[in-house]
Amino acid sequence: MTMLPSVDVHCPYCGEPITLVVDDSAGAQRYIEDCQVCCRPITVVVSVDEDGEWSADVATEDDV
Repeated sequence: MTMLPSVDVHCPYCGEPITLVVDDSAGAQRYIEDCQVCCRPITVVVSVDEDGEWSADVATEDDV
């Protein structure tokens, strides 16, 4: 069983560090996920660079 990659980010609302698990079979993606700490909706934009490294940018719904 292959482990899905994870990305560490900080919630744009509460500032707490959270870990997002990325479905790497979907490629670059944009979705909304609730913060695991404060439960507010975070807009997540996931991308992969030419070296295969995953990154995620997070924003509030108002910042998008």
